[in-house]
Amino acid sequence: MTTIFENGRFFTASGGPKQPENPTFAECMVVSGSKISFVGSSTDPAVQQARDAGASTQDLDGRLVVPGFVDGHMHLMLMGQSLTSVPLDACRSLDDIRGAIRTWAAAHPAAPRIFCRGWMHSMTDGAALASALDDLDARPIFINSKDLHSTWCSSAALAEMGVDARFADVPGGQIARDEAGRPTGLLSEAANINIVWPHVARVASVEERVERLEAAFAEYSRAGYTGVVEMAMDETAWAALQELLKRRHEGGLPPPPVRVAAHWLINPKDTEAENVAQVDRAAALHAQFNLAASPSCRIAGIKVICDGVIDACTAALTEPYSSNSVDCPTIWAASALAPVVRRAASTGLQVALHAIGDAAIKMAIAALEAAAATNTTPLRRPRIEHLELASAADAARLGRLGITASVQPGHADPAILRAWPRLLGPHRCRRAFAYADFLAAGAALALGSDAPTAPHPVWGGWYTATTRRSARERGAYDVAVNEEFRLGLATVVAAQTAGAAWSCYADGLAGRLEEGLSADFVVLDVEWVPEKVAEGKVVQTWFEGRKVFDRQK
Repeated sequence: MTTIFENGRFFTASGGPKQPENPTFAECMVVSGSKISFVGSSTDPAVQQARDAGASTQDLDGRLVVPGFVDGHMHLMLMGQSLTSVPLDACRSLDDIRGAIRTWAAAHPAAPRIFCRGWMHSMTDGAALASALDDLDARPIFINSKDLHSTWCSSAALAEMGVDARFADVPGGQIARDEAGRPTGLLSEAANINIVWPHVARVASVEERVERLEAAFAEYSRAGYTGVVEMAMDETAWAALQELLKRRHEGGLPPPPVRVAAHWLINPKDTEAENVAQVDRAAALHAQFNLAASPSCRIAGIKVICDGVIDACTAALTEPYSSNSVDCPTIWAASALAPVVRRAASTGLQVALHAIGDAAIKMAIAALEAAAATNTTPLRRPRIEHLELASAADAARLGRLGITASVQPGHADPAILRAWPRLLGPHRCRRAFAYADFLAAGAALALGSDAPTAPHPVWGGWYTATTRRSARERGAYDVAVNEEFRLGLATVVAAQTAGAAWSCYADGLAGRLEEGLSADFVVLDVEWVPEKVAEGKVVQTWFEGRKVFDRQK
């Protein structure tokens, strides 16, 4: 089947990921089956030939059409779980949080546990005590921090996980304790990842896990996405994903209309052998589930979390925090990280390194540079995730070393950076989210949401990236953060499509409106103006030539 899409503005060229800002738009696009067969002028002979051959037409009423969005960094299972969690994003205090939990608990008496999302340390002045939750409900209460690096637990939740005074600390993680060694409620970094996440996954049934994934895919399709880069894949989530695909196949359904390129999470262990064994597991899966054999769901690489987050004072900085003089080290020692990066490169896996603080960013760049210099196998489009506080010197190294800057502008929203001047001091805040520096240095940009830590629809991130103002409190909190680092709208759109696709080797398949690529595209109702982009809406989502979402239906 061939369809001519006309009377639209088809985004065909832009500033990203490495070109000057220069958007161009075509008038018409022809889709034949699952592929784009033409993009260009409506008067081109190819369009008339398609009409003469019986092609159908769709009038787009002058709307903007862009490639299907690719979320360059997200968490699929956690996204699905968040859809049924108590939202705390609007809370400003402990009393607000307690009220939200109490209301939800009363409305859901049959739920065996209470899961919450969106808590920020600043809401409770950094306090996260089980005792502040215990009188709300007897059921276990798990409160995910907005950044997913910590979980605040009630005493019932700690008991259910078996976390008590005898419970050993986890390498690279923190269990907050009182003077007697008893856990007080907060588990952070590797303790959160290795204790809380597996427990929450285990207590969910297979049916619940599959339902969460299906819900996440549906949300992403409605938001215009046709691809995601999953950044914390593990055995439980992978098994659930395979079960979902199996059930769809047995039911005569295609895979979800969102391709998944997953990075296997490598957790810090006590020995090099244990660390490398995790890489080998990812490599074994990659050998079976790769771009050629399984383009709809594959293992693309590994993910290593090198530090924490600034709001919790766990991001690794070259100078101590201004607020409390804390000097937090990286989660991984450079000597432990090096063999992991080398093994991943030698097996053909991509390497993604989470690095937020300037010390962690410096270490991550050094690890990738050393591996590139010593490995006989070249690194495959290495990437650093977040890059929230990069020095000018390190920003300049990204492009030179071929490192993708994987950024999430939802985290740059000024409304959630209110504590940064106190935590970092104004001098360091001036280097926050230096996106324009990355681009100027020649780095490829890949845009993501980091959902569910930030909203997955693109509009807020695009607004903040192009204006450096708050999308969360637009108009009410009119503060710009480092306007000199803002990006042009064409660059942002390209980084969300072509750049994110390139970052996971999907650029030969999708990410651009070009002849021969998959017909993955989104019809948008939006003004091409940075100040207006936050008001945008997805009208239709198309995947492989099929309309998979229509806002009017």
